[in-house]
Amino acid sequence: MATTKLDGEKIQLAGKMPAVGGAAPKFTVVKKDLSEMKLVDLKGEVVVLMSIPSLETGVCATEIRTFNEKLSGLKGVKGLMVSKDLPFAMYRFCEAENIDNIISGSDFRYDEFGRQYGVEILDGAFKGLLARAVFIVDQELQLRYLQIVDDIGNQPDYEIAMDVVKKLLDETES
Repeated sequence: MATTKLDGEKIQLAGKMPAVGGAAPKFTVVKKDLSEMKLVDLKGEVVVLMSIPSLETGVCATEIRTFNEKLSGLKGVKGLMVSKDLPFAMYRFCEAENIDNIISGSDFRYDEFGRQYGVEILDGAFKGLLARAVFIVDQELQLRYLQIVDDIGNQPDYEIAMDVVKKLLDETES
């Protein structure tokens, strides 16, 4: 069982972290129009999966804005943020912030993503939400990178994540 921190306090995460190099775990999330989406729907694209506690926090909002900007103009890449926020709240945020390079997916209905990726928080103030993490999945749905952020209040390492994305895109072009 993995751990992270929230304001310096250790918290437990449910599920088992997937192995880098192995198949990315399957999941279903709910999009802003209440339709469902599966990871397999993104096969053929590099996928940047962003696990976040809630768009209602400034750290999460900053992360999504930053990834939206970094993914802008990249062909063959899809961003997918996943949280337990309701699809309506995710939609309002994306509209207000002009988030157009990231798909929003809510884990509220099936509660699969958090356990499949080992990021569901088991204790502390954010119990039941998802920890901050970044997963990068290649075009064949293999997990190529993961970062569980050391403290939920911190930003992920954008530079490393984007280097992995660019490397996967370069491999495709070769």
